[in-house]
Amino acid sequence: MKVSMKTISEETGFSTATVSNALNHKPGVNAQTAEAVFAAARKLGYLTESRISKVKFVIYKKNGVIVEDTPFFQIMMAGAESECRNHGLEMVLCNLDRREENFEEQLRWVQNDKSSAVVLLGTEMLDDDADLIQGFTVPFVVIDYWNEDMAFNCVLINNADAARMATEYLIHKGHKEIGYLRGNYRIRPFRTRASGFRSALRRAKLPLKEEYVITLGTTMNSAFEDMKKYLVQKHPLPTAFFADNDMIALGAMKALTDAGIRVPEDVSVVGFDDLPFSSISAPPLTTLRVPKQDMGRVAIRRIAEIIKTGEDLCLKQQVLPSFIERESVRMIP
Repeated sequence: MKVSMKTISEETGFSTATVSNALNHKPGVNAQTAEAVFAAARKLGYLTESRISKVKFVIYKKNGVIVEDTPFFQIMMAGAESECRNHGLEMVLCNLDRREENFEEQLRWVQNDKSSAVVLLGTEMLDDDADLIQGFTVPFVVIDYWNEDMAFNCVLINNADAARMATEYLIHKGHKEIGYLRGNYRIRPFRTRASGFRSALRRAKLPLKEEYVITLGTTMNSAFEDMKKYLVQKHPLPTAFFADNDMIALGAMKALTDAGIRVPEDVSVVGFDDLPFSSISAPPLTTLRVPKQDMGRVAIRRIAEIIKTGEDLCLKQQVLPSFIERESVRMIP
């Protein structure tokens, strides 16, 4: 017998309108009712993995300071959308914003919509957000976040090796006093980049002076303002900086230039991401190019594989950025 909403209504005692609203995640259905409806729908076979025809690309926002106002993630989503078409899947863009009053309702919709798999952009996730992942009842892949205490499919940047590579480049250019432009919102990618940066210094037996570690905002404007305040205090500067990302690097470079400090003649700078405008900054920024479109593609390929096979195996896939040498670093004889 074909299972319909009427069948679920008879099973649960709720009206067909309530069943329909719950299954379509419409407002006005309380959590207990929705849970009962979904439980009955799964029991009766109304919701099955074979119904998945869409992928929700979900951007998680803790405070928006990393994922807003940058073209990085739009490029990644373009790659994901292209790969969805290759697999006959429809991609839907969603925001999951911790700051909004209906966040819990948004989260339930993402976690329990059996018609959609999920690619979750977890860049702004901290470890106290791990409960987001634990509640998923649909196939999902997380981009740009990992938690050692949990098993789930994810696609990551090899941040540690890339940051080590960038720092070793500065060392090979003759720099012995290297500073760190540190984002003030300590997402996991930044912490891992810091680890790679410090590893390169240890290998070269170079000290990291704490006065060379400067904490800046993670938008270009906030990095500029914070660096400007730092420079007013006339602190000593290293000969080079590694920055957590291009937004921070470019904001700091503008502050240095405005203060009469030349890049790279006085201070060299290396970024991370290779944003589109990094090649036209003054000077053009030496950085690490993250294969943004490929990250989106890899995540969708993994989702398509899970939908097709139903396998429980969890894969942690990493992409390694390539080094892009431009004009923001000088050689020290």
